[in-house]
Amino acid sequence: MIVRWLLAAVHLMAFGVAFAAIAGRNRALRRVIASAQAADLPGVFKADAAWGLSALVLIATGLTRAFGGFEKGAAYYLHEPLFHLKMTALVLILLLEVVPMLGLIRWRIAARRQQMPDLGRARTYVRIGHWQAALVMVIVFAASGMARGIWAAGQL
Repeated sequence: MIVRWLLAAVHLMAFGVAFAAIAGRNRALRRVIASAQAADLPGVFKADAAWGLSALVLIATGLTRAFGGFEKGAAYYLHEPLFHLKMTALVLILLLEVVPMLGLIRWRIAARRQQMPDLGRARTYVRIGHWQAALVMVIVFAASGMARGIWAAGQL
């Protein structure tokens, strides 16, 4: 019982961290776009690391809760339409993250070499972050619907 509670609490807190980290990365990216100064890069990297860590926590706790025998089990979740919505949103978030992830890896390499990275795609990373934040909210809405039995057994 306590493990279920702790897994749920950590999972829910990771959503808040994820949303804040995405927003923080976007703010830091806008600062870098405006200043074009290497001194503003650490803020991007810190927020990006927080986003990555929160994503790992979300995935690990989510998979453990859904398929690790701590909650209702795979049979329930795999037949739940809102679970499919959550997983679709998660896949979209992960696919969207490929572009900024690869770009920010290049930025980190350039920064370690004391070079200013190419900021040409920074605005694209901000737009992607907006979509990711919206998809995180979709996941939260779907999760709260699942917790209340929305769409379960045909309810809506």
